[in-house]
Amino acid sequence: MKLSLSPFIYSGLISLFFMNANAAPEHDQLKAFPDAEEGQKRHVIVLPEKSRDEETAFQVELIPGKVIMTDGVNLFRHASRIESRPLEGWGYTFYEVMGKDLFMSTLKAVPPGAEKVESFVSGESLMIDYNSRLPIVVYAPLGVEIRYRIWEGGETKTAE
Repeated sequence: MKLSLSPFIYSGLISLFFMNANAAPEHDQLKAFPDAEEGQKRHVIVLPEKSRDEETAFQVELIPGKVIMTDGVNLFRHASRIESRPLEGWGYTFYEVMGKDLFMSTLKAVPPGAEKVESFVSGESLMIDYNSRLPIVVYAPLGVEIRYRIWEGGETKTAE
């Protein structure tokens, strides 16, 4: 019996990219997506083009969050998450940041005189399939950043 392991299992340092999705690049299908509503921003990600066969080895992680000053000691988390939504009449998917604009943190003691550190504090991320034929469109409240990582799976292994 042979078992095929997922190509997305983390093994060592895989190809990992960390990018910000604040630019609004051009894409043919972008006109299908509405503009952001008041109090929101539309973030657009156009992925590097790959063949359909190549795309199966990749996934995209969407990460909502904010840059804030932290104490540099405690772990912080933003109370946001990304949910997928269908774009009615088109068959496309868009994403929306949900949740409150709150932060949670551990409660470790901070050494006296410790300097504040500017940090990107992330919410709950969402993994999606890689598709370079369509833009990734995320609607987020003003002030919330969308960052993303492109994950590349390693060689598929079989167990014997």
